[in-house]
Amino acid sequence: MNSLPDGFLVAWYGDDFTGAAAVMEVLTFSGIPAMLYLDVPTQAQLAQYPDLRAVGVASTARASSPDEITESLTPAFAALLALDPAILHYKVCSTLDSSPDIGSIGRAIEIGADLTEPQMVPVLIAAPQMKRFQVFGHLFAGLGDQVYRLDRHPVMARHPVTPMSESDVARHIAAQSDKIDAELWAGKRLPSRPDAVQVVTLDSQDAASETSAGRMIWEGRDANRFVVGSQGVEYALVRHWTETDALKQAAPPKGAGRADGMVAVSGSVSPTTAEQISWSRANGFETVRFDATQAVGDANALSAEIDRIVQDALAAIEAGRDPLIFTAEGPDDPAVASLHGAVKNSDADMAKVNRKIGQALGEILDRILTRSGIRRAVISGGDTSGYATKQLGIFALSALAPTIPGASLCKGHADGPMDGLELALKGGQMGSPDYFGWIRDGGGQR
Repeated sequence: MNSLPDGFLVAWYGDDFTGAAAVMEVLTFSGIPAMLYLDVPTQAQLAQYPDLRAVGVASTARASSPDEITESLTPAFAALLALDPAILHYKVCSTLDSSPDIGSIGRAIEIGADLTEPQMVPVLIAAPQMKRFQVFGHLFAGLGDQVYRLDRHPVMARHPVTPMSESDVARHIAAQSDKIDAELWAGKRLPSRPDAVQVVTLDSQDAASETSAGRMIWEGRDANRFVVGSQGVEYALVRHWTETDALKQAAPPKGAGRADGMVAVSGSVSPTTAEQISWSRANGFETVRFDATQAVGDANALSAEIDRIVQDALAAIEAGRDPLIFTAEGPDDPAVASLHGAVKNSDADMAKVNRKIGQALGEILDRILTRSGIRRAVISGGDTSGYATKQLGIFALSALAPTIPGASLCKGHADGPMDGLELALKGGQMGSPDYFGWIRDGGGQR
């Protein structure tokens, strides 16, 4: 890496935990030491790992309002810029999960542009390795053996919080801010309103176009230090660095070996996760349903539900089975309608209820791990991962072993008992049907 500049190559801020971890995975498994923190790292924390070339921060911005995003991102971006990285990356979901009111990418761009004053803000959502493709400005995403335009995707078009009705990346982002002038990159400086933030989205559908995107981002970093996108940004940078011999091809990472017991919690309602729960039930896992309606209203009811689940899970472990606690088995599970009905009838705030569910799953996981001594776990669901991980007392994660791109097995770093915990964070739509079993076996390429 002698031809790469000294210091941090990338500092990234993820709008959810699973996506933030995916960036770390791309960099680490490419040979670039990287670590993901659950909050902006202190100098003392950074000093423990002097060889780091990339540092990230995980957040729950994807589930936040524009005002909440402003409050959290402004100091976080400033702190990361103080580390003087070559590139500051705001990491968003590869399926664009966002809206003007929830997880606004537009608001994040306004903040990043104010702090860095770029000529333009490159946006790269596509990641061909993950079956995410942008063609003529439109985003396409794979599911199984098929590829769908985003607004026709069976999962994303039905997302419970931010259903996708627009596949044009520039139009989707521009609708989230009246300060943004977004266009498809056409290889030349685009006209813009004098007072607008110029945003350009980058097509990427194969190795050649991904390399071109990486070259544009890297060579333009002096004028355009702030970049927005999925882990496709890092995939593109690594491909460019490798193509130019700035980075040597890394050896394939190995697995971590089968675990002596594993605990999984899931707040995802994705059909992909539903298929994974079904597989797990038939392959040695004890599935335990968490009644999410107990997170609406009475705190005692939620506490009792947490106690019940912990006891059921510990009984499963005693019987030699790995517990998998879940809130719903896909979008058509009656539990989904029951939760929405309970929220509506109580006049509660859905975002706050989702936060309580995630925190409850984190408490459940923490109690089971502490009492059982098990040292490997999975949290399924992007927003769930953010809320639940914070209950474990972990301050950082490092990548340990790969599975499918974007859902690797990680190692937790903590000042308490969860130090060294092996933890996988999985987005709802991510992973093969046997994903939970794959993590139980230690991950690794196959």
